[in-house]
Amino acid sequence: MHGLLVVDKPRGWTSMDAVRRVRRAADGAKTGHAGTLDPLATGVVVCCLGRATKCVPHLMGLTKIYETQVDLSAFTETDDLEGERTEVPVGAPPAEAAIRAALDGFVGDHRQRPPAHSAVHVGGRRAYQRARRGETFELPERIVRIDAIDLLGYEWPMLDLRITCGKGTYIRSIARDLGGHLGTGGHLSDLRRTAVGAYDLSLAVGPQRLEEPIAQADLLAVPDRP
Repeated sequence: MHGLLVVDKPRGWTSMDAVRRVRRAADGAKTGHAGTLDPLATGVVVCCLGRATKCVPHLMGLTKIYETQVDLSAFTETDDLEGERTEVPVGAPPAEAAIRAALDGFVGDHRQRPPAHSAVHVGGRRAYQRARRGETFELPERIVRIDAIDLLGYEWPMLDLRITCGKGTYIRSIARDLGGHLGTGGHLSDLRRTAVGAYDLSLAVGPQRLEEPIAQADLLAVPDRP
């Protein structure tokens, strides 16, 4: 078996949970995925089967689109709903114009510090493993590419965004840094990946489909690489 299967990952699954279910439905075919989604996030995970696993580096480099909701009322340890909240008193909620101006500052090549609770390696261990042990450390900033941030809706303290970005961008970091810029809190209350390159939700199968066998005819063709 050789090709791609786009999975609409539900909340609570890891990306490897999706891979294991695809592998089982594909009668044990070699399977990998082209980009991790946190368990709290939903949406597109591109699974590669058979010889298509060689395409993983190419697919991981494709542009990604996310739709997210940011809660500006608090920071959290994990920059999402999993961490303990630290409420931020705000005298007057920021105006929409101020939010739009702040978002514009994130577009382009942008210096970003990954969340402490992330899979980045620090001293031979994952950052989230060290964070969970209560260790204090600071991850170095790195350059990420953010192509566009569209404001979809705003009703204090919730902010709905669509973010188009390149490889390695942490949406949780955008929420955290936006709050710091506005003088508010900032963490993700919801995150959904809607596309990886041309592979979007219109091509995706849900978890129930993975309870049935997958055949070669169910797979998408492997993309031509530049």
